[in-house]
Amino acid sequence: MGSQVSQIPQHKGADSRRAGRRPVFGGIDLGTNNCRMLVGTPSGRGFQVLDSFSRVVRLGEGLYETGRLSPVAMDRAIASLSICAERAHRWAGGGECGPLRLRAIATEACRQAENGAEFIRRARDATGLPLEIINPREEAELAVESCAPLLAGGGRRAVLFDIGGGSTEVAWVRVNGGVPELIGYLSLPVGVVTLSERCADICYSDSGFTRLVGDIVSMLRPFEAVHRIGEEIRRGGVLMVGTSGTVTTLAGVSLKLDRYRRGLVDGVSLTRRAVDAALMEARALGREGLSRHPCIGGERVDFVLPGCAIFAAIHELWQVPNLLVADRGLREGLLMRLIRAANSPQKRHHGYHS
Repeated sequence: MGSQVSQIPQHKGADSRRAGRRPVFGGIDLGTNNCRMLVGTPSGRGFQVLDSFSRVVRLGEGLYETGRLSPVAMDRAIASLSICAERAHRWAGGGECGPLRLRAIATEACRQAENGAEFIRRARDATGLPLEIINPREEAELAVESCAPLLAGGGRRAVLFDIGGGSTEVAWVRVNGGVPELIGYLSLPVGVVTLSERCADICYSDSGFTRLVGDIVSMLRPFEAVHRIGEEIRRGGVLMVGTSGTVTTLAGVSLKLDRYRRGLVDGVSLTRRAVDAALMEARALGREGLSRHPCIGGERVDFVLPGCAIFAAIHELWQVPNLLVADRGLREGLLMRLIRAANSPQKRHHGYHS
């Protein structure tokens, strides 16, 4: 099935004013826990951010127990998507900007839920957005695409992981100084939301945390057996890249930030010793300490240690000397793809057009 790309129409009378306007692209990522939007215009080999939006919606709340998206969670998500739609129309043809090309995706919560497809139809009707559910492979590809500038020239191979709300995507990537190429990917059915609902209390005891890490390592071993990543690491030239709230939080803890600052976190390299120290500090803080930490706060406190358990399993199995932290994700990958497609000699526009 082709991706659903929407060209948001301009206001009447805008056709005569299009010449010379900057192209504008938008990406919306509706995850298990967050709804995020990014709008940008091409700049150099990347893009300049024009607008961004992020809100916790907890779409997957209760999904582990019921197998369905709850009415309250769906209402929260649609309210945030409506804000995204309003912003999209605001950027469509205003000022110096041309028509907005937009893609909107949903991930694991909608893949898992019995009523996921029903929710997508309702959200499209309510907001006019071309929302679609993507598969785990494309999710891994978009994560790799978003981190491509960080991977350039950094090694032969890379292990890239994205700890999400409902799943964790692991990508094994060939770098070789060019465009990153996906060798293999794994989608683990565990994320910070699902683990927080299943076993949040377990994470606060040493024995429980260790047991949980061991369980997740066991889930990773078949992927390791196929790709022999450990052998490649011992040969050298393998990067480890983490793109998720868990690793950016650990970076904030490691850097002793008084408040979270993306510019200091995105692209920072942490040694294994620094990562181990940050993991120990996060675990030692406990729930109260985590909620007061300037890089965490009460809204995200439930997800920190479940995320740390997932990361600790990856960190334990694949012992790369350094962790490269990326504060970027699927919406950045969406923009990069849209920009590349627009510049392609063979432009193809699929699906929905408003």
